Amino acid sequence: MQCSYFDAGLCRSCTLLEQPYEQQLAGKEARVRELLAPHPGIQWLPTVPSAEGGFRNKAKMMVGGTIAAPTLGLLDGRGRGIDLRGCAVCTPGIRAALPAVASFITAAGLEPYDVPTRRGQLKNVILTESPAGELMVRFVVRTADVLPAIRAQLPSLLAAEPRATVVSVNLHPEHKAVVEGDTEVVLTENDTLTMRLGTVDLRLRPQSFFQTNSAVAAALYAQAVEWTDALQPRSVWDLYCGVGGFALHCAAPGRRVLGIETSAEAIESARASATAAAATDVRFEVGDATGFALAADEHPDLVIVNPPRRGIGTELAGWIERSEVRHVIYSSCNAVTLAKDLAAMPSWRPVRARVLDMFPHTEHFEVITLLERV
Repeated sequence: MQCSYFDAGLCRSCTLLEQPYEQQLAGKEARVRELLAPHPGIQWLPTVPSAEGGFRNKAKMMVGGTIAAPTLGLLDGRGRGIDLRGCAVCTPGIRAALPAVASFITAAGLEPYDVPTRRGQLKNVILTESPAGELMVRFVVRTADVLPAIRAQLPSLLAAEPRATVVSVNLHPEHKAVVEGDTEVVLTENDTLTMRLGTVDLRLRPQSFFQTNSAVAAALYAQAVEWTDALQPRSVWDLYCGVGGFALHCAAPGRRVLGIETSAEAIESARASATAAAATDVRFEVGDATGFALAADEHPDLVIVNPPRRGIGTELAGWIERSEVRHVIYSSCNAVTLAKDLAAMPSWRPVRARVLDMFPHTEHFEVITLLERV
């Protein structure tokens, strides 16, 4: 895929962009096979590719420039804005909304935050597009002082971009290299974006994590459903459940499903989705995955884990090793920590595995594995 920003050296986020896409996929497949080589006999299913462009449903745009001429994209080494409104990996719907967002910044008088001097208000704009084309737009600002101006100009933004069904302001007062703060102020009547994947509607709240590639995420959940339905477990735990993607997809009559996640915002999203789907056998609780497992009196038939890049860690791996669990589905965004976790569970072996290219043009990918006891 050709990118003028990459060619000009303005953005190098897509580190593998110069490689043909088929070569990228082959490299990722080879890497995960190498890491899982200590476990022979794995049935490798065909890799799930992504569209090469227009796949990213979430754009985190740093704001630079001036009130009259804001930039949306990155900041260079001196804190100056680099405008990336035409970024080809973002969905067309996100790219189409960025001019209206830029005009809104000017109309509301939102001064871009200047990193070197620590002056200004608007730090980032975060846009998420649903498969149906609806948008969530979030403005990350330093203080609540700008809320009146944002509220006053909100009708103009909604008129210019009617697909914006959720608009919020995130307060991020600290000078830190993180995208957002802890406090969210929702300005629209609707506070959730419906992300329909397959047959499941997931309600996404502003601070909830969601996979950034909707098409590949749908394939990931479909694979988990296929394996789960073949196993016919009576009880399932979805640890690190996020907004409940695996739990709600794998739910079935007579199957008790429990999702555990540290983020209260994500659990609110998951519960809203379960209520809308009338999923009576699905429950979600706020909690630490490892702590929950270690304190549990009963063990489920199937555990699904979808941890962050650090993996599940030695404590949870040790609990799985000692548990009465029959099967594990491990979805990993870091095959290095997946291999490390498997080494800590010598009684388990991966019997099926599949690479899903959630993050084209980068070295990252998702791999889902079905584990059985030796």
